[in-house]
Amino acid sequence: MIYLNLLILAISLNNIQSWVLEKELFQHKFALDYVQIPWHFLAMPFLYMFLIHYLNLAEKSYKILKLIIPIFFILIISQISFVLYYSDSASREYLNYTYERYTSIEEIFSLTTSLSIFFYSFYILYKKEKLFPKILTFDNLRWIYTFFILTSIGYALWILALIIKVKMNFTGFLFSYYPLRVYTTVLIYWLGYQGLRQIRVLKERKKIRESLLIDLNDDFGIDLINLNTNKCFSQNQIDKQQEQFNEIDQFIRSKKKYLLNKYTLQDLSKDTKLSSSTLSLIINSVAKKSFTDYLNEMRVNFAKTLLVDSDYADYTITSIGLESGFNSKSTFYTVFKKHTGYTPVQFKNLSVIVLN
Repeated sequence: MIYLNLLILAISLNNIQSWVLEKELFQHKFALDYVQIPWHFLAMPFLYMFLIHYLNLAEKSYKILKLIIPIFFILIISQISFVLYYSDSASREYLNYTYERYTSIEEIFSLTTSLSIFFYSFYILYKKEKLFPKILTFDNLRWIYTFFILTSIGYALWILALIIKVKMNFTGFLFSYYPLRVYTTVLIYWLGYQGLRQIRVLKERKKIRESLLIDLNDDFGIDLINLNTNKCFSQNQIDKQQEQFNEIDQFIRSKKKYLLNKYTLQDLSKDTKLSSSTLSLIINSVAKKSFTDYLNEMRVNFAKTLLVDSDYADYTITSIGLESGFNSKSTFYTVFKKHTGYTPVQFKNLSVIVLN
């Protein structure tokens, strides 16, 4: 969480600094008017640190801040040295021109470093899923993928602004940075909201799973059940299907397979050694519903127990829905209302009234 806050802080300070310099609030303070702290240099390293901690990879990853922080202070010292060296310059225009050329070199270095860390972070996220299987049982990481896409747009705006700055010979270029400032301002609000929301949901889902002693990684796809498909029965076909269904039902409930939001007929087929079509026929014939509705009914019942449990009174509806086996909040609301006639919030409020 701390690195997410530092990421937001770095982007915010960079935007505030740009606004202060543009408004010339320190035009009579030479050092403050010229020294531009390269906050943008820290943004992507903080994202990288947040990512490896969120994915529980911190112990296996290089602590990049050990390299970045010293370079950050070297850049600041270099700028201060530059300002002191040119402080007695007779021509302010020459100083402005020289300083903008210097900061452009620094900016290109920062952009190159930042992009390198950005692509490496995305490589970890996209290609190294085997390193963080546990987090994937709590979070599909779509919001982080979305942030990477949005960040790539920000980089495009940054590169465009830098090109315009160079093309205009380092004068009258400030307008080229306006889209980037506006975009990054909106981006940090989005990141702050999504980050806080997702981290809260993650913590709540972990607590639910720990309190109920649920391990969704336990024996998945290994613990096979033996249905009596090859034996001769004196009962009629209906009785045989009922017996098979009872075994399937007991297996799914005991192993809590319904809490896996991607559990399909194909997965059940691997567990039972029965074809998907046979399983579908058994469930449709006995339960009188599709496999999806059959699982969703269990998920709704599980969610109902959490919604009325005072231990989870302060938990978000999203956390409860996702831990009940639904893959999104919207799906949870739709299915829950279909089975109960109420939304999860309405059901929770009604249960509170009844209990009181």
